[in-house]
Amino acid sequence: MTSHAPLSDAALNQLFRDARTYSAFDPTPISDDELKKIFELTKMGPTSANQNPARFLFIRSAEAKAKLKPALAAGNVDKTMLAPVTVLVGYDLEFYQHMPFLFPHADAKAWFEGKPDVIRASSSMNATLQAAYFILAARALGYDTGPMTGFSADVADEAFFAGTATKSLMLINLGHGDASKLMPRLPRFAFDQVASII
Repeated sequence: MTSHAPLSDAALNQLFRDARTYSAFDPTPISDDELKKIFELTKMGPTSANQNPARFLFIRSAEAKAKLKPALAAGNVDKTMLAPVTVLVGYDLEFYQHMPFLFPHADAKAWFEGKPDVIRASSSMNATLQAAYFILAARALGYDTGPMTGFSADVADEAFFAGTATKSLMLINLGHGDASKLMPRLPRFAFDQVASII
């Protein structure tokens, strides 16, 4: 039996209690190596049948940001243009082609092949899960995030994923957040409002 000690309060604060969604970041660049470190943690999170459908496009250059700009909702333009990196998370509708490698002990490819509704539902759900892992991995490594769905997925698809089976899911601005521009934390439900033990 594997046993793990609980994380320290400081770690839990960094991951959850004190972590916030940031709309402003300092301009410190993020290196390729740092982005790879975040990915290496992210990829370890579980997905259904280990399908790993998320695809991560790290939009960092001025040229790439200019390509993204037309897809953004008006309220998300300035913060995205100024963030050191914006991560476009997509979901691969052909993820099942990799199942012989990712889930070799069963014919998992057959569970999806020829079933477009199942493919789309499973890939988008599991990519969303991976996006959440990415946020936690970034926080664990000392970065702040600003996840967003306020953008046109169709425009982003055309700009970045044209000719592929990958579809845009969400954007995550990434960097060191400027706490002076945070709003007060918004409310959360109490346990008894949304949870029960039966």
